[in-house]
Amino acid sequence: MLGESKIDPYLVQLDSDLSASAGFFDSDILLVNIPPSLKKQTAEAYLSNMQALLKQVEASPVKRVIFVSSTSVYPDTNSEITDTGIVDFQSTLYQSEQLFNQSTTFKTTIIRFAGLIGPGRNPSRFFAGKTDISNGKAPVNLIHLDDCIGIIEAVLSNQRFYGTYHAAAPTHPSRSEFYTQASQAAGLPLPGFIDELKEWKIIDPDKLEHDLDYEFLHPDLLKCIAGKTCD
Repeated sequence: MLGESKIDPYLVQLDSDLSASAGFFDSDILLVNIPPSLKKQTAEAYLSNMQALLKQVEASPVKRVIFVSSTSVYPDTNSEITDTGIVDFQSTLYQSEQLFNQSTTFKTTIIRFAGLIGPGRNPSRFFAGKTDISNGKAPVNLIHLDDCIGIIEAVLSNQRFYGTYHAAAPTHPSRSEFYTQASQAAGLPLPGFIDELKEWKIIDPDKLEHDLDYEFLHPDLLKCIAGKTCD
């Protein structure tokens, strides 16, 4: 299937004794998208595996790395998160980012994506039919798959090719409004949220839009739902 799309597949075994198919690291650019699965492994094991990957990259021809991360590295500060937002330094993903970011062998761009929606990730499935869901007034931080791909392409075409960006759609409806509308559009039972505001954050993508001259394909999350383009 990959071959039909003119994609050369490689097998990479990510562990402390990392192994990869011949030729995998023979590239100028490497995209790393390996989120930690802490239900399957410890944070220490994940970081050890990432250190093994880093060692291989540093010994390769790779000169530029795109490291895909998550806005989960930002704690709920009950405020808007700009490019100077304070991160959770104990986050496994943040520590993994920094392994690559601190390397002097290649340049790294870190992209911290918000919650993913799009094909196979219809947001209606998260809360449809559930009741007494907390924090109904909290703003959502989401991004469509189309924009994830578009942002990566924008980074690839950017000559500076370094820095840290967080990426979320520039609109932030409440959890209650967004997920209720998503369930309604999908014809599913509506969720019931508690009308309250607890911990929250808003991810501001202004730096990304400015530095990369990027225009979101799905900037309005409610219009995305209404037009059924979030499927």
